[in-house]
Amino acid sequence: MGDGMIRDVAEIDLQEYKDVENIAFYQVAANLGSGLFMESERSLRIHICTDHNDVNFLLEFLHRLAESKDCYRNVTSLLFHGIEWQPEGIQLLCSYLGPGSNVKQVEFQKNVFSTKSTVALVPLSEMIQRNKTLNAVVFNDCRIGATGATLLASALANNRSVEEFQVWEDSIGSKGAEELSKMIEVNYMLKLLIILDNSSIAAAPLISAVLARNRRVEVHIWGHSRDTRGGMNSCKIVEFLPATGNMRIYNNINSTGLQRVACALAWNTTVTTLDMTGVPLKSKWTKELRGVLDRNRGCKGVEGEAVLQTIMNTLQVNPWIEEIDLHETPLHVAGKTGQIYEKLGQNGSLVQPNDLLDLPLSAPTCCRVVLCGQELAGKSTLCSSMNQCMNSMKVPRGDVIKTLKTPVEQMPFTEENKMNSIFDGNTKLTMCNLGGHEGSFALHDFMFVVHAGPSFFMIVSSLVGKPASKYPKSVDEIEWELIYWLRFLISSYRRRVSNSFRPYVTIVLTHYDKVSHLPEGLQPIATVVQRLREDFHSHAEIYPTVFAVDSRSLVSVSKLTHHLRKTTKTIIQQSPQVYEVCNDLIKILHDWRLKNNKAVIKWAEFCEICQLNVPALRLRSRRDNVEKVNTRRRAVAKSLHTLGEIVFFEELGLLVMNCEWFCRDVLSQLATLKSIKIENSGGFVRKEELEKILQEKLRNQVTRPNWRTGASLQASDIINILLQLELCYEQDPGNPHTLLLLPAILEENKGETDRWQLTMPECRFVGRRLECEDIHMLLTSDFFPRLQVRLHNKIMCLGHQEAVYNLEKNLIYTVINGVHVKVELGMKLGSSIDVLACSGKNVTDMVRLLHKFVIPTILNLSPNMTFKESILRPDCVKHLIPRRFRATQQLPLKKLKQILLSLPAESIYDYQHTWSAVESNKRLILRSGSDHARDLLSDDDFHEVLHRRYYDLQYLATELAVAPDNLQQPETIPEADVVDPSILGIAKGVEMVLQRLKVIEQGIRDLKEEIASLRYYEYHLVTELHRKMDYVMNYNIQLEDRKVPQMFYLVSLNNRFKKLVTRILPGMRSLRVHMLCEFRREMHVVEDQVGCDMIQVDNQAVQSLLPYMSKFMKLLTFALKIGAHFIVGMGEMIPDLSREVVHLMDSSAMYGAATSAASLGALGAAAMYGRTRNSGASDMWEDMQAARQWLLDFLRGQGILTGMDIAQSFGLWRVRYRDDGHIAWICREAHRRKRRRDLRAATLNHLLQHAQQSTTTGAEPSTPTCPTVFSHRYRPSNATLLLA
Repeated sequence: MGDGMIRDVAEIDLQEYKDVENIAFYQVAANLGSGLFMESERSLRIHICTDHNDVNFLLEFLHRLAESKDCYRNVTSLLFHGIEWQPEGIQLLCSYLGPGSNVKQVEFQKNVFSTKSTVALVPLSEMIQRNKTLNAVVFNDCRIGATGATLLASALANNRSVEEFQVWEDSIGSKGAEELSKMIEVNYMLKLLIILDNSSIAAAPLISAVLARNRRVEVHIWGHSRDTRGGMNSCKIVEFLPATGNMRIYNNINSTGLQRVACALAWNTTVTTLDMTGVPLKSKWTKELRGVLDRNRGCKGVEGEAVLQTIMNTLQVNPWIEEIDLHETPLHVAGKTGQIYEKLGQNGSLVQPNDLLDLPLSAPTCCRVVLCGQELAGKSTLCSSMNQCMNSMKVPRGDVIKTLKTPVEQMPFTEENKMNSIFDGNTKLTMCNLGGHEGSFALHDFMFVVHAGPSFFMIVSSLVGKPASKYPKSVDEIEWELIYWLRFLISSYRRRVSNSFRPYVTIVLTHYDKVSHLPEGLQPIATVVQRLREDFHSHAEIYPTVFAVDSRSLVSVSKLTHHLRKTTKTIIQQSPQVYEVCNDLIKILHDWRLKNNKAVIKWAEFCEICQLNVPALRLRSRRDNVEKVNTRRRAVAKSLHTLGEIVFFEELGLLVMNCEWFCRDVLSQLATLKSIKIENSGGFVRKEELEKILQEKLRNQVTRPNWRTGASLQASDIINILLQLELCYEQDPGNPHTLLLLPAILEENKGETDRWQLTMPECRFVGRRLECEDIHMLLTSDFFPRLQVRLHNKIMCLGHQEAVYNLEKNLIYTVINGVHVKVELGMKLGSSIDVLACSGKNVTDMVRLLHKFVIPTILNLSPNMTFKESILRPDCVKHLIPRRFRATQQLPLKKLKQILLSLPAESIYDYQHTWSAVESNKRLILRSGSDHARDLLSDDDFHEVLHRRYYDLQYLATELAVAPDNLQQPETIPEADVVDPSILGIAKGVEMVLQRLKVIEQGIRDLKEEIASLRYYEYHLVTELHRKMDYVMNYNIQLEDRKVPQMFYLVSLNNRFKKLVTRILPGMRSLRVHMLCEFRREMHVVEDQVGCDMIQVDNQAVQSLLPYMSKFMKLLTFALKIGAHFIVGMGEMIPDLSREVVHLMDSSAMYGAATSAASLGALGAAAMYGRTRNSGASDMWEDMQAARQWLLDFLRGQGILTGMDIAQSFGLWRVRYRDDGHIAWICREAHRRKRRRDLRAATLNHLLQHAQQSTTTGAEPSTPTCPTVFSHRYRPSNATLLLA
């Protein structure tokens, strides 16, 4: 019941419900209350009960219907479920169904017509006798008995409008059957008779009357029989299809009844085929049957050629016939038996075996058209209109104009309209309607799970809130709908289809006729769609034109239909080829389903269809290889399954011929099983009870016009399908009394599991969140129910039968090896799952358990979806803070590892992450706090960080080629000892360092010990890096060659943010050149540097800068890995340098957040370019010289000619160091910092000298004087300022 339910009949607005076609009355408990609400676009649902004031809502509403009959003239169907009728109610119903009513069908389900059924049914039968509009009358489990059947038979005997009469789950007995047979003898209007009786005794009188009077009535009579386990199952007794002339008698009728049927056949002209397969016939009775058939006109006048052709056709498809006795027959006399005996010989001979799958391929000739949208969006009406519009294209032009002017509601209802398939030439378009009520069990994505063939998607969104409303939806509401369905389609589509194929999506806005008068029009929505096309362009092919239609108007839908035809042809052309025989079977199966009206068949029936209709899949001889032929048939069935034509459950031997019907009318029934008794064992139900309820649901389906569609489907079949789809689980497989786990019937959390069921001191808490990395995807509706089943299977299969496992909707609570685990689905339309754990064990043990059981199960359910793992705040886990407050209480695992990798070694162990406070409506829910990284990470994760640092140091040591003796030597090394100045391979090897690092890798017993070791080597490697960089900066460079700074970089100015350029391509714009401060051992970015803009990058610039940028990025890599000062100031310009490093260093274990995919390709090319070059000094010189020359030419072109110009644009001044004569360009802050250091050092030296002099001479210490400093404002003590 929704919030919009009307509780008072007086509140009903007749104008609002004038378009209602179906009204369903349901008796409910008194505590639920009476009321009514719209169940669908044209269906009204009414809940009936007697309130505390003894006011009967049913009587009031029926009285309102009878009084306002003209306001409900569109009502054509009435359904009464569980109603306890009183005489007053029956009288009101009969009054409404009297003259002036347009109701075509009345159905009573589990109704009680008082204890005196005769009295209650008298006025009803009298009304039926007089009524001239009713077409169908159905009684389902109403216990009308023989008396009720007699009354209804007398009424139908004089009625000339009722064409369908059905009685289910009743016991009319022989008396009732005889009275109904008398009715059949005089009623020539009846077209369908269905009886499901407790006894088979009712079959013979009814079918005999039909045959004796040659009535063209479709008859289906069912009874009950015991199964192997002692239970009662429904079974068919007899059926007659007048359209084909086929009558079949099953093995459930006694000999007396058979004799009566045989006598009726003597003068019958409507039966052309009699099937009595499985009926045991005694020899005496067989002779009598033969005599009866001899007197039938249907057995005379058969021509010899027709017999010959029939026999040959039979032998063509049936190789198991070994002998036919044709002696002295007309065929034998005419000499035409030779070819028959020849074919018999061929059917028994060896045949040349075919290759297993040597079937030709061709483009598919089918496509699914999937309509997605919310409830009441008009999808069904739109589908019908497109179907009608497509059919109108096949008729003459004059008829087309006439048809297009007719509203779809006034179109005649035909069998073709009922079908969900449209043929556009040889192409079959299957219409699939997704969406519906939010409370129903959402199995929409089941259609995506099983199919991956050609598909065309329409997202249908209504422009108004409700069909009867005149108020338009806001743009935000429509945008929310479009985003949801786009994410749903992409997530579902990616589960089966390769990422190289993007789904074709068209957006359709319905109910345009109700908002066409608005002044702003659809321009705001068009803007939204354009923005979504740009956002989803890499995931879906969204058609740029938005169709605004009135779904009821064929003229309005005609352009959309034309677009549908054109686009589906394009999709089919781009789809992979399939077996050519599949295209033949598409038409064969479609025609077969129309003829037999069945949507579910067994594997044997499919094989029979192949044997009769498909030569390539036919057994050619009794000695043919049956297994090979069946393998070909299975391959073809799987291909049809992929195309979406069937759903093939290979292990169950079932084929669903209509996927939409299976989802809508079968699996969706699971949503209505809320009344089933759930055992205390945590979400389990009894299998017998579930089978009973499902069988009743199926029987209710059978009462509908498409009742024969799923007549062969049993409740046990549905349970087996659920087991295979991982939507159901047997606690004790093989046991007929086992309990079943069915997540579909679980209800929302009622608070029982809002606290940890563990009471012990010193508990530890761990939380992990798995979230989709791609924001364009989400977890579809079947994800968590499957997770609930699969996780249960995994835990039990690994031998943990003693584990506790409790379920609620979107929640799992389990206890494994003493660890309490909660698994929760994220918020509505979310894309995350939270895994919480509580135990007295340490963090490492709990994280290992989660990564053994829970997290791999989640990842395996969606292998094409990438998840990001985050750490949840332990206090949130401890206090079970609701999911909606955890958004700020999570830390990505990779980010934490990256933070630790960027810290100096001495800070790793003591690093703490600070959590913000959680507030709601100015109420404090959780205070701010902090946790050590070593407590958030498991030991495995922490060791991984340290080994990552070890790997980085090892690689850096190899690149720097640190010699074993270098660790003991002073910083300054003679220039003659340096071998190679290249960044990629400077100087000598580091055997001693590598040996020590290998010792670290083999195992360090204490984390602090390992960190201390890393600190020791970091110090030497950082020192060596700066020393080598200083040398490279000044290698073979004279004073005149250092007129400009040497270390420069480029940034992009798009979106008003500076971003480091890691690639260089011709035609790039909006770039700016910046330069680094070259201060010794503290190279860094200059804050507030103006820089110099580049208009456009040309080919010459790319050729000159590509090698330099490769080495520059390598330098950034080293600095990042060891936390060198060089990286300071670049953090906001590097979106993810560590991800870039992966491509430069060929390392697969770096950590970081998302990065721009566009910047990876060129960077990788730059790195490869740098590696293919010779790493010698000559190449290094050429690379640096080319980049320096480009920089000189660029600055000259910008008018930057002197050192003062460089100082003004880049804030750098040229200096020479006094100790080694090297030249550098440094910033003002570097001048000041160096000056303060020199001042402190000079003051300390002066004090020490003064103290020593005083100690030697014994004089009083005098006041120290400051040393002399340079008078120039920015002149450092150990550098000479060069004025350029």
